[in-house]
Amino acid sequence: MATTTQIPAAPAPAAVHRPKRRLGATVFGVAVLAVMLFPLYWMINTALQPDASLVDVGPVPTGVDFSGFTSAITDQGTNLLTSLAVALGAVAICLAISAPAAYGLAQFKLPGSRTIVFGTLITQMVPGIVIANALYSAYVDLGLVNSYFGLMLADASLGIPFAIVLMRSFMVSIPREVIEAAEVDGAGRMRTFVQVVLPMSRNSLITAGLFSFLYAWSDFMFALTLNTTDDVKPITLGIYQYIGAHVGDWGSVMAASVLSAVPAAVLLVLSQKYIAAGITGGSVK
Repeated sequence: MATTTQIPAAPAPAAVHRPKRRLGATVFGVAVLAVMLFPLYWMINTALQPDASLVDVGPVPTGVDFSGFTSAITDQGTNLLTSLAVALGAVAICLAISAPAAYGLAQFKLPGSRTIVFGTLITQMVPGIVIANALYSAYVDLGLVNSYFGLMLADASLGIPFAIVLMRSFMVSIPREVIEAAEVDGAGRMRTFVQVVLPMSRNSLITAGLFSFLYAWSDFMFALTLNTTDDVKPITLGIYQYIGAHVGDWGSVMAASVLSAVPAAVLLVLSQKYIAAGITGGSVK
């Protein structure tokens, strides 16, 4: 009885090229990441070599010296606390305004709600310097110049449009039956909003709050425009003035910059999963 030999089928071309494509994509991604992180590395590298000028800074620190960080904490510690207080206050104001607004636009059939959302997006396209100049005149009349609350309010305005759009897209996906069930149980609109809607919108709240914090933490324009004294000096304004006073001590300047980046980096790492869920949560209903 004759036997037949089966020739194994050749692998599909797509299966052969898929590992190569994945390797190429990985290499490309690592290269892009290295380019983006290089300024951060050079900032840390310079901060660890406080006695060297910008020309003499080596690519790798031969000895670790934290004297630049000590000087930066001594000179900029108060400004870091000021930025933290202003940023947290801006987050509280932003969420207190944007969460009810997003809920109303998402669940109540308000006339012109789409126009309101579109107008909210348009406000982010207005140049900030235009707002700062107009805001300064209003702040002078209201007595809010050189005040913590005034700077919190101005920084909160940077994150309110984004927060409204983000949380509205998430709250739209909340089933109407859940809200109606709470109303049937006797809960009013405010109680339903606080005890039902907000807990279900936790991811979007955290995401909106984080971006609002980053807007306020990195703000320089309002800090420079709305403050004429040193009573309220955030870290961004402190580093700006620090460069002028310590132009020969770049180690301390870079150390202050590294310290200013730590809170934002820590928050991004801790809330990474909430950010991903908050941004994509409203895309699927």
